[in-house]
Amino acid sequence: MRYLTPTLSDLEKAAERIAPFAEITPILTCSAISEMVGAELFFKCENFQKVGAFKFRGACNAVFSLTDDEAAKGVATHSSGNHAAALSLAGKLRGIPVYIVMPSNAPEIKKRAVKGYGGRITYCEPTLSARESTLKIVIEKTHAFEIHPFNDEQIIAGQGTATLELLNTIPDLDVIIAPIGGGGLISGTCIAAKGINPNITIMGAEPKGADDAYLSLAKGEIVPQTNPNTIADGLLSSLGKKTFPIIAEHVSKILTVSEKNIIRAMRLVWERLNIIIEPSSAVVLAALLEHPEENKEKKVGLIFSGGNTDLDHLYW
Repeated sequence: MRYLTPTLSDLEKAAERIAPFAEITPILTCSAISEMVGAELFFKCENFQKVGAFKFRGACNAVFSLTDDEAAKGVATHSSGNHAAALSLAGKLRGIPVYIVMPSNAPEIKKRAVKGYGGRITYCEPTLSARESTLKIVIEKTHAFEIHPFNDEQIIAGQGTATLELLNTIPDLDVIIAPIGGGGLISGTCIAAKGINPNITIMGAEPKGADDAYLSLAKGEIVPQTNPNTIADGLLSSLGKKTFPIIAEHVSKILTVSEKNIIRAMRLVWERLNIIIEPSSAVVLAALLEHPEENKEKKVGLIFSGGNTDLDHLYW
C-alpha cells in the first residue's frame, strides 16, 4: 500500500482536532545561553505538555482521528516511555480502553504514569522481538487498533503541531533543531516548517552513542539502531519507513553530541531557565554547545521534547 506523507493541511487539521485537549506550550528565551552559543535561541517547551512530553500531541491526534468503529475495541501499542503514557491519557479522554505492552525493566516512574492514566499494562521481556510478539497477542485477544509510536501518519501530523505553534509566534526563524529517535517529531517538524517557509533549515540532534539517523542520512537508507549507549533513553529507536523519507528530503544535517554535553545542557537549562528537561530534550542545546560554528548569528528554534527525568538520579 502506498504511503501518503502528511501535508501542512493535515497538520492544521490535527491542530484543530487536539486543541480541546493539548496545551499550547510556552516559548522561552535566555540571553545568557544565546550569548554562549552566539545565536538567538527560542526554546519550544514541550516539557510543559500533557504527560510531560510532545508525545501527547501525536497520540491525541491518532486516537481522535479514529472512527467510532475503529475505536470501539480500544487502542494498543508497545512502549516503555512517553508514548505509553500519552496514548493512555488520550484513550482515557476518548473513553476507550488502552493496552500497553511494556518491557519488564521499564522505569517504575513510567509504569506508574501509564497506570495512573488508565493504561492496561502487559509486561514482556526487554527485547524488541518480545515487545512486538506480545503486542500481536494482545491485539489478537482484544482486537484493539494498533497505534505505532512514530511510524504512523496521524502521529507525525500531531507531532508537527508543536512547530506550527512555534512558527506562529516566531515566524522568522532561520533554523529549527529537533531531537531524533524514531523520527516522528522531526518528520512533523519538517512538514510544518517547510510548508510555512521552504527556505528554513531543519537540523536533527542525536547522541553519538545512538547515531543511526546520522548514519542513515549519510548512507541514504535506514541503518538500524544496534546496541545504543546513551542516557537519552527516548532516542533509542531506529527510524521508521514512513519517517525516514521525510527526514532524507528535508533535514539538512544531523548533529551528534557527547554524553558530556547532554548533561551539560540539562544542567544549564536547569540553572538558567529554571526548568527541568530530560536528556532526550537536552540534545538540541547540546548540539549548539558542541557545534557552535553551525548557527552563528542565526535565529534558532529548539524543541525541548519532554521533561520526564528521575530527580532521584540526576546525571551530575
